[in-house]
Amino acid sequence: VQLQASGGGLVQAGGSLRLSCAASGRTFSSYAMGWFRQAPGKEREFVAAISWSGDSTSYADSVKGRFTISRDNAKNTVYLQMNSLKPEDTAVYYCGASYGTSWLLLQEYDYWGQGTLVTVSS
Repeated sequence: VQLQASGGGLVQAGGSLRLSCAASGRTFSSYAMGWFRQAPGKEREFVAAISWSGDSTSYADSVKGRFTISRDNAKNTVYLQMNSLKPEDTAVYYCGASYGTSWLLLQEYDYWGQGTLVTVSS
């Protein structure tokens, strides 16, 4: 599976962005998908994840109620709708594909996209 993340950019605090992650390969619907982010000088951290069917989602406490993860298996794409953005959301956002069950864990992910930069100005 190859992943291509897009949709990042510069936005003012309180604004919104939608990230997309397009996957190649016919097995996309077999994987849980997740979004992680990495701010400068910090470790990559979990943001959100969604099951292969889309029936189950998980969110980091820091984004709960503001971000929504979704997927369209017909389009081989997973999305991250980000609302009410804060300066502390500034980071490179990565999408990953996991065949495991512990979606919050970095090591459970088998494939990663290249990342897309989100910058939130105050």
